[in-house]
Amino acid sequence: MTSETSRRTVLGAALAAAATTAPLTGAAQAAAAGRPSAPPAPSGAPPVDTRFWHTYTDWRHGSGDGTRVAPGPRPGLVIATPAGRTDYTDPHTGATAAWDYATWTSPVHRSSVPATEVIASWNARTPAGTWIQVELSGRYTDGTDTPWFVMGRWAGGDGDIRRTSVDGQGDAHTSVWTDTLSVDDPASGVRLVSYRLRLTLHRTPGSRATPTVWRAGAMASDVPDRFTVPATTPSLARELRVPRYSQEVHAGRYPEYDNGGEAWCSPTSSQMVIEYWGRRPTAEDLAWVRPGLSDPQVCHAARSTYDYQYGGCGNWPFNAAYAATYRDLNAVVTRLGSLTDVERLIGAAIPVITSQSFLEKELPGAGYGTAGHLMTVIGFTADGDVIANDPASPDNDAVRRVYPRRAWENIWLRTKRYDAAGKVRSGSGGVAYVYWPERPAPGQQRVLRSLGLL
Repeated sequence: MTSETSRRTVLGAALAAAATTAPLTGAAQAAAAGRPSAPPAPSGAPPVDTRFWHTYTDWRHGSGDGTRVAPGPRPGLVIATPAGRTDYTDPHTGATAAWDYATWTSPVHRSSVPATEVIASWNARTPAGTWIQVELSGRYTDGTDTPWFVMGRWAGGDGDIRRTSVDGQGDAHTSVWTDTLSVDDPASGVRLVSYRLRLTLHRTPGSRATPTVWRAGAMASDVPDRFTVPATTPSLARELRVPRYSQEVHAGRYPEYDNGGEAWCSPTSSQMVIEYWGRRPTAEDLAWVRPGLSDPQVCHAARSTYDYQYGGCGNWPFNAAYAATYRDLNAVVTRLGSLTDVERLIGAAIPVITSQSFLEKELPGAGYGTAGHLMTVIGFTADGDVIANDPASPDNDAVRRVYPRRAWENIWLRTKRYDAAGKVRSGSGGVAYVYWPERPAPGQQRVLRSLGLL
């Protein structure tokens, strides 16, 4: 699932087995007030390239076989006339079924950053009897190409297939680690200079149902190996009103989904931001949850993000895809270059979900250590410290936390760290989920566009 050669945090892992979690107190009330404008963009661009296909023109520029573009305010790819039929044996159920399919292949995107890692993400609707497969093929600096790698087989529900990553993929230069295509030896100088995506849309033979893909793309990056990162200067004091949910209150619930709530940091964070944007699952969506459980929507988020191959709810693109199943929400996985980027998003009223790993002593006030954990940044204090909704809290009231700015930016942005045994491990290098509505306000559009997300 991970590799020492991959600059990749453990995907959405829960608290490390050796970590201990003490009762945590809530932080002081936020002093941020008013609605300040976003801070200016930093002068140095991070080593990250993003490309997302989502407009009518984007889809028309690709190569379709059996697909068409459904027009409208949110144009998307759908099945027109299937290109063929295939059998798929679900590795997690053993069931084999026939599926009609159609494909769309993107134009070649030449990355502005010769990359050591590429992470795809997508936004789609998959009604009953449909699912999608997302593949990626890249070209190296020596002019050779990778095979087509499966970056995910995905459906919003689990009644037709079990959503899954695919293990065991790689070639002479790269490997796929769950959701990340990674150059095995960055020191070799090998880089991915371009890539294409291929989407395969499936439906039950003879059906008129179809998946709809509204957005698909990838983030390519070459973040340098580093144990520490430069400090940034605070430029914003603001706090967003984001719902607070604890993963810990779900400990022991639905252990079939990554051993229950204690491992649900990623879907819990996703659910907070989904509800910040005013979206919630319906009563029908939640009908499967046992009556009487608190915050059943968090259980639903865990089930809806669970990767049956990885065996967890922390697959980054699966979380973004889940968020985008809600009305008119866009969601991507990206890397941000600094806390200044996060301040700009917060200034535009957009919360950010970040991935980090740390020893207990490295994040004062946390009270635990983790090999990989997701939190939601909801603001900054007047001193520039990070206000986060931390799902690894004993209850919902304790979720709002304030963490020291310098410690936070280091544990989030670094690519290398030492574990409790002194061994070198990976860090996420600034990985973040960003979710926003289909029709963002003008100021939000400017910030999202400047970060390559629109």
